[in-house]
Amino acid sequence: MNHKLKVALAQISPVWLNKNATLKKVEKAIIEASKEDAELIVFGEGLVPGYPFWLALTGGAEWDTKVNKELHAHYVRNSITIEKGDLNRVCELVKQHKIAVYLGIIERPGDRGGHSVYASLVYIDQLGIIQSVHRKLQPTYDERLTWSPGDGNGLQVHPLKDFTVGGLNCWENWMPLPRAALYGLGENLHIAVWPGSDHNTKDITRFIARESRSYVISVSCLMTAEDFPASTPHVDKILEKTPKILANGGSCIAGPDGEWLVEPVLHKEGLIYHTIDFNRVLEERQNFDPVGHYSRPDVTQLKVNRERQSTIKFVD
Repeated sequence: MNHKLKVALAQISPVWLNKNATLKKVEKAIIEASKEDAELIVFGEGLVPGYPFWLALTGGAEWDTKVNKELHAHYVRNSITIEKGDLNRVCELVKQHKIAVYLGIIERPGDRGGHSVYASLVYIDQLGIIQSVHRKLQPTYDERLTWSPGDGNGLQVHPLKDFTVGGLNCWENWMPLPRAALYGLGENLHIAVWPGSDHNTKDITRFIARESRSYVISVSCLMTAEDFPASTPHVDKILEKTPKILANGGSCIAGPDGEWLVEPVLHKEGLIYHTIDFNRVLEERQNFDPVGHYSRPDVTQLKVNRERQSTIKFVD
C-alpha cells in the first residue's frame, strides 16, 4: 500500500504570539492525527507563533515608533530557534507516532545572528528528524517590515512512501522558478502553506496541480479578532482597526488533474483528512510531464543556488 497516503490538514488558529501555547496546539493535533492513522500532517504558514497582522493595523511602516518596536521585539522573543531545541518535543512526538510533518514557523536562526526572523517551512520525517528548513525567499508587501528574505537551501524534496513531497510558503507558490526547482527534483506532492484565506487557495491550488500534474495540499490558519490575547503588547491599538475575520481558512486538496478532492474549507477549526493515491500521478503524467517528456532542457534550464546564506565564513 505504498501508493496510498493518508494526510491531515491542520486548519487551526495560533495562540497568537505565544510560542509555547501554540506548540501545545501543534502537539495535540499531531496526536489526534496519529489516532486517525494519518501519515502526514500539514500546518499553515507561520503558525508558530502566528502571522504579523499588527503591521496592517497599527501603521507598521511608521518609522521608529514605540508600538512597532515593542511588537516586533515581542514577536522575535516568541519565534522558534531550532538550534536551541524549540522543536524537540514536536520531533519526539513525530517519532513516537510515526507521522511526517510540515510545520510553518517564524524562525529566529542562530546562523544569521539570532536577531532577525524568517517565515520558514520545516519538514520533519517519520523518524522525527528535521530534514529541511525552507526560509521564505521573498516576504510579501508589509511582511518585509518584520520578516527577512530567505535563501534556496530549503528547496528540497523528500521521499514519503511512493511520493516525493516538497513545499513553499504562501505567495512563493506564485513564483514560477521555485516551483520549477521542486518539479525538477521529482516533486509529485506539493505542500502550499498560507496564513489563511480562500482568495489565495481557491485558484493557485488547482493551477499548480494542473501545471505539475501533482497532488497539491494547501493548508491555512484561522484568525479572528477574538483570538488576540489580552496580554499582547498594544492590543488595544491593534483592535481599533481589526476586522472580525482576519484569516478564514481555505485549506483544500487538488488532484493531479487539477480537480478538487477537498474544496476550500472555511471558518472551521480542526483536522481535515483525505487519502491520496500515487497511481493518479502516473496517469496524469502520461500526457504532460513538465520536467520529463514535455520539457526541452536543451533550450531552457534553471540554475538554483541552494547554499545556506550567511554574513560570515570562518576558516580556522
